[in-house]
Amino acid sequence: MSDEKAKSAAKPAAGLEGMVAGDSAVCFIDGQKGILRYRGYDIAELGPSSTFEEVVWLLWKGELPKGAELAAFSKELAAETKVPVEVAAAMQTLPPKSHPMAALRTLVSIAGNVDADAECDPSDVAANLRKATRLLGQTSAISAAWERVRNGKPIVEADPKLSFAGNFLRMISGENPTEVSTRVFDECLVLHADHEFNASTFTARVIAATLPDLHSALVGAIGALKGPLHGGANTAVMHMLIEIDKKGGSPAEWVREALAAKKKISGFGHRVYKTDDPRATRLKVLAELVATQPGVARKWFDLSTEVAKAFHDQKNLPANVDFYSASTYFALGIAPDMFTPIFAVSRTSGWIAHVLEQFANNRLIRPLASYVGSEPRSYVAMAKR
Repeated sequence: MSDEKAKSAAKPAAGLEGMVAGDSAVCFIDGQKGILRYRGYDIAELGPSSTFEEVVWLLWKGELPKGAELAAFSKELAAETKVPVEVAAAMQTLPPKSHPMAALRTLVSIAGNVDADAECDPSDVAANLRKATRLLGQTSAISAAWERVRNGKPIVEADPKLSFAGNFLRMISGENPTEVSTRVFDECLVLHADHEFNASTFTARVIAATLPDLHSALVGAIGALKGPLHGGANTAVMHMLIEIDKKGGSPAEWVREALAAKKKISGFGHRVYKTDDPRATRLKVLAELVATQPGVARKWFDLSTEVAKAFHDQKNLPANVDFYSASTYFALGIAPDMFTPIFAVSRTSGWIAHVLEQFANNRLIRPLASYVGSEPRSYVAMAKR
């Protein structure tokens, strides 16, 4: 065996599945038992009990905030939930057909150029926290603003009296959301805030390990989340539900035909969880709660439950976090191609927590590759080929 082949003999699993890539105190997952915890707190408890602002503080600082701390942070975050003037101008130059994730990726990068702490040292904790708060608020405002700009509508300013979740819904619709809508959306943000070393988070940490600015790491994470194998699954779920609704007939039959045709059905199973996804359990509750509100079409929730039952009966796979988030967001009046930007808005909190953790105890992330190419060979001159 050559030196190259010997070096690659201990081959990792494809996609690094099951491989431990580093230490983190941010998030814990037990895929066998269906457990997800942020900083030691179970998501099943955090989801219905906390607010997104509380969870952001927890992720960034390691402990739940006291009353005065939460009030001050919430006020600061609301004040930073705005689109920088330079970013608003750049929006007008983007093609209206730009995908919301492509627009977000570009516009967050521009925001990094005009940030007050743009070139702060990665070791400057205070500056990074200031930047983090601005970035979280701006990501929300930019996503909502692009949804309006691309539809020919004026940008809506955040209301300092509303929560982070309430302001996002207001900035999209132009109207203050109901208390139920705000509470449901707030918990959706909590459920999506972090998920250990997923593709986008790991991307952010790899970039952070080279010690660039915070925005660079977040732009990379947004790019990773844009991929349909990571952040776009709930959009695919909604398109599936719309297709089934238009066709009519039995959802179970549609699932059976789709499986027979080897059609990919999004929203079921998970790379990590071997049992129920704890986030999906709560999202089903939230989806039903939204569906019971006046003026909301319940059919999307009912159709979702029928599809989930049919898929479980035929493939024995439970719904994952993407499945019920689709009907939840759609019932809140959000367009399907905005589902992934919502994911990004929430996950920005987790990305930042991981980048700050990487900055605090950094070592350049530089893994090895398992070489599967040619054996050593000699170059042959052009004339002899």
